[in-house]
Amino acid sequence: MNRQRTHPAQAPWRERANLYLQLMRVNRPIGTLLLLWPTLWALWLAAGGLPDLHLLVIFVLGVFLMRAAGCVINDFADRNIDRHVKRTRDRPLTTGKVSTREALALFIGLCLCAFLLVLFTNPFTVYLSFGGVALAFCYPFMKRYTHLPQVVLGAAFAWAIPMAFAAQRGSLGEEVWLIYVGVVLWTVVYDTFYAMVDREDDIPLGVKSTAILFGEYDRVMTGMLQVMTLWALLMVGGHFDLGWIYHLSLVVAAALFGYQQWLIRYRERKACFKAFLNNNWVGCVVFLGIAGDLMIRGLS
Repeated sequence: MNRQRTHPAQAPWRERANLYLQLMRVNRPIGTLLLLWPTLWALWLAAGGLPDLHLLVIFVLGVFLMRAAGCVINDFADRNIDRHVKRTRDRPLTTGKVSTREALALFIGLCLCAFLLVLFTNPFTVYLSFGGVALAFCYPFMKRYTHLPQVVLGAAFAWAIPMAFAAQRGSLGEEVWLIYVGVVLWTVVYDTFYAMVDREDDIPLGVKSTAILFGEYDRVMTGMLQVMTLWALLMVGGHFDLGWIYHLSLVVAAALFGYQQWLIRYRERKACFKAFLNNNWVGCVVFLGIAGDLMIRGLS
């Protein structure tokens, strides 16, 4: 006897909620963390220490909402591709458990919630928020047109930096864009590791990525980008007069980058994914360096 397929809207509400949470990647917080760390860097640097509490709450919640919205629109854009990729074939949109209309409604709802949070900041930050939404929406479609979608993702992930400075200081300086460039470079590194996991599936599907663009030079290119990231962060330390605690954190970050290169030496899928995940510690270490250095400065 054949089982009738249940229409998405007919599923019990608890099952629906669980599917929406899967679509938002609540069960996989790594993307939220990778977006959160640079946001915290910016808030602490903009404030010269502990930022305003209400801004900290707004940006932490905003990071969660916008990362979730990005995942939803990404799955919407890739719904016909994901079914051919081993890692993504069971996603709710790909299996039809969540409809495209539901996904778009969820994306809009998450963006509206994030926008409501931004309204509690200042007009300059509100203005900048439109750029963040545009980048988040455009990124998933870039892999069809360019081998550099990771750069667009970096631009989207780093957009919280000028927003944080605008909210905390009400203005932007050249040092803001130095941090921005450093985060874009770092994002290209770890998302290239992520793309290396799916490279064999993506090539026949015509999906573009830096992993495919770099080809056999992927280790060299990601290594060079890691050096450029560290150099940008070193310059950030000079602009903000950060001391030995921050510079020690960069030494640890450099060691983590070296470990990631060791992980991907054979380009195995699991190892590349592990290298991607390891970047959470890079973000954490740099944040501890910034916060620790500014705290010691405040006590002296």
